Amino acid sequence: MADEAQEKADRERIFKKFDLNGDGQISATELADCLKALGNVTVEEVKNMMSEIDTNGDGFISYEEYINFALNNRGLIKDVAKIF
Repeated sequence: MADEAQEKADRERIFKKFDLNGDGQISATELADCLKALGNVTVEEVKNMMSEIDTNGDGFISYEEYINFALNNRGLIKDVAKIF
């Protein structure tokens, strides 16, 4: 139970880190800016990530889309949580 609560807190914290303007969604620019701060990322990599996570194709990653991605990629989210 405590692990689940920690995972949820980590997911929320990570989303807020990527949602730079606090509008409740992550744009491609916000995603790119955060990933560049972590290391080298190409425009093509950002486009690929957006197309994978932005399932409704509106150009933004909503909190719901992010959560779906995070739940399907728990190992990746744990790694990102260590950085943030």
